[in-house]
Amino acid sequence: MSLSPYVPIIGLFALAAAFALFSIGAARFAGPRRYNKAKLEAYECGIEPSPQPIGGSRFPVKFYLTAMLFIVFDVEMIFLYPWAVSFDMLPVFGFVAMLIFIGAVFVAYAYEWRRGGLDWD
Repeated sequence: MSLSPYVPIIGLFALAAAFALFSIGAARFAGPRRYNKAKLEAYECGIEPSPQPIGGSRFPVKFYLTAMLFIVFDVEMIFLYPWAVSFDMLPVFGFVAMLIFIGAVFVAYAYEWRRGGLDWD
């Protein structure tokens, strides 16, 4: 068993690790060291951070619905694009499988719509 097919992959990993270590080391030496209270606080999209109660606070469900909506449509596109490219080569089973998948995505979409994930107020 020869390791020659794996040499380029190992070399690429070694190069990536060397670049990462070099970047971290160079940033430590080249970066400014003027810390203040504003730089050490959490960044909240340009608004003043609000004090949090002990133990954290609850996020509105809308954040989770938006994330779920993104995941549903992202996964849908990942599966629909290759299916559309090879549609003429698929038998009837491929068409039925995609109909079932689109039905499942529609159920997720209807759930989002019903829960108010598409209302931007």
